[in-house]
Amino acid sequence: MSDDDMNALRQWRRTLNAARHRGLLWLSGPAETVRARADAVLETLALTEVVWVGASVPDALKHSIEPLVMRKARTRLGTEQGAVVFDAFEGFDPDAFGALAGTVRAGGLLLLLTPDRWGETPDPDYARLADHPFEVAALASRYLARLARLLLDADTTVARWADGEALRLPAAAADAPVESVPVEDEGCLSPDQARAVTAITRLRRRRPLVLTADRGRGKSAALGIGAARRLMDNDTRILITAPRFSSVAPVFERLAALLPEGVQQDQRFLWQGREVCFVAPDRLVDHLESWGGDGSVLLIDEAAALPASLLNEALKHFPRVVFATTVHGYEGSGRGFALRFRARLDRLTPQWKAMTLRTPVRWADNDPLERSVTRLLMLAAEVPAEVPIEAPIEAPIEVPADHEAGPLLYHHRFDRDALALDEKRLETLFALLVQAHYRTSPADLRTLLDGPNIGIETLESNSVAGQGRLLAVAVTVDEGGFDERLAEQVARGERRPRGHLMAQSLALHAGVVAAATHRLRRVMRLAVLPARQRQGLGRTLIEKVLEGARAEDMSLLGASLGAEPGLMAFWQRCGLACVRLGLHPETSTGEHPVMMSRALNARGEELQHRLREAMRAQLPALLAFELSRLSPAVVAQTLSDQAVIAPELPETARAQLERLALGQAPLVPSRQALAWRVHQALRESDRAAIPPELIILCALLWQGRSLAWLARQEGLTGQAQAMDWVRRQTRALLDRQALP
Repeated sequence: MSDDDMNALRQWRRTLNAARHRGLLWLSGPAETVRARADAVLETLALTEVVWVGASVPDALKHSIEPLVMRKARTRLGTEQGAVVFDAFEGFDPDAFGALAGTVRAGGLLLLLTPDRWGETPDPDYARLADHPFEVAALASRYLARLARLLLDADTTVARWADGEALRLPAAAADAPVESVPVEDEGCLSPDQARAVTAITRLRRRRPLVLTADRGRGKSAALGIGAARRLMDNDTRILITAPRFSSVAPVFERLAALLPEGVQQDQRFLWQGREVCFVAPDRLVDHLESWGGDGSVLLIDEAAALPASLLNEALKHFPRVVFATTVHGYEGSGRGFALRFRARLDRLTPQWKAMTLRTPVRWADNDPLERSVTRLLMLAAEVPAEVPIEAPIEAPIEVPADHEAGPLLYHHRFDRDALALDEKRLETLFALLVQAHYRTSPADLRTLLDGPNIGIETLESNSVAGQGRLLAVAVTVDEGGFDERLAEQVARGERRPRGHLMAQSLALHAGVVAAATHRLRRVMRLAVLPARQRQGLGRTLIEKVLEGARAEDMSLLGASLGAEPGLMAFWQRCGLACVRLGLHPETSTGEHPVMMSRALNARGEELQHRLREAMRAQLPALLAFELSRLSPAVVAQTLSDQAVIAPELPETARAQLERLALGQAPLVPSRQALAWRVHQALRESDRAAIPPELIILCALLWQGRSLAWLARQEGLTGQAQAMDWVRRQTRALLDRQALP
């Protein structure tokens, strides 16, 4: 390493410091050479508070560098480093890379260490993608090749030092003082942050604030400043929750700075008899009713990383709530969160307010590292109005009856080799997936490009001159096809090959071993452009996916989703039926998983029948025991397409229901007849809008909910009124259709 190289690096860092910017230095070559060069760079530039993530830290520098295993990267969120060394020789984790890049302070560096000819083969982190029977070496490495290609093209943002080549530094603007933007609020670092703090301190009942921001915009600090001012304005207790306590460290730092007489005890900040308390999400769930109510305030940081069910309950129980989240997060997308959560806010609190923090405070605007990471991880993907399409893709498809008149629709199945080289088209696809699923993370782009047995299908509109618009995208994965011995081992719980989520779950939990020997195509993601939803496009695309799966001799088309009534109703309209309900809610969504499937051929019909029979046999007992606390709306949605009750009842059924409806007959001897009639009514109902009274009756008849519970749900004074309500509903059911 020559003196000229060292002097050039020093000058580059001085330029970054003067502009309050951060830099990305890409070092490539043999592992020992690259790590030694990284050591020399750190020493030459006198970088402090350095985190080395990935491989072992070289012995020479262990005394001044903090080692960090890649899986622990998210624990650094909310902290700052002078430099991060991202050693990718043992694998590149996209989520870890994005999370740690955001912790580099102004004037600092991120050093990316990679092998020569990076991207020609998969790296060790691809073991997470290698579903059975694939080996890591057999996977494609389109994603890594894309990263290497973009890094090579980034002349203005990335410094590169390849083994055997000269140091290449990015073109930099001349040193110039950073112009500060006037901020009226002296406690804030930007006008954006000041406006957010004002909104937090002036929260009004049933008018929640949704606060979104990119990393480094002072979002968490704004929560801390706002919380401090609310304490000074006589709030006695403020609750704050987030995926982990480390996520809200900046909140407590601001509290300590603004209220120096205060004391932090574990995860509470105390000041003059008032407090700000961190509450873990699972503990908050258990105390919503006791902690909510009049006067209560709840701050939620990184809301996109929390279960949707928790957010909904918080909205109901706390009159003053702030939902803050990172737009381009590493545990969920803030943009997708805002789009999907907006409907709930509109329904429950129509006067909610949205704010976005755009001005960076931890570094200056137009930061080279932020620009590089954003491009590499496709964090700012947007769905454009029009994109070039390969027209004609095939003959236009038949437009669904409820689709608005307009350009012709085209269906397309992507070649991922071509897609990986088409950055604009790839960005459009990924943007639509991000909008539809707020749990999307940077690693999902790698799965999209390199996951085995992945398929990508779209609907696009054709306009003029070869231009069109992406309307919908489906991402699928092929599962199953195990030999009988392996399938039996899976069903016994002795083996759990990587991947094959649905095939293995149905074999193990439904007890249908053939689910693992048959081949099925599972829809992993389905996204429709928000402006074009409810026009039949999703169903149209699923029908095209179904046609392709049938042509490839798949037995079933499947989907695994959160048990939410509206989502289940959509898949029911697509011809899929529920074949498994998970016993425990997913940590990521707070919803029970549900698996649905549709037969594609004669073999599939037989398998579907066996799955349905297994579900029918298990469901009544599950609802009475393991699923007794499941949402009654989900129960009703499930029962609407399940034959769980004998098709015929004794002739005395009508007479018993008449006694219940018109007299004083108790519920117990009438339960079987009433359950039969409710089930019949569910199957006659519009599955997209099941009547609420049927949902209540499902909980009463199948889940063992009490009359006291019913009274609370319906606002009745006691069990006597609840029983009168049951009698009225029974009368209505009898009047709706005569029993045989």
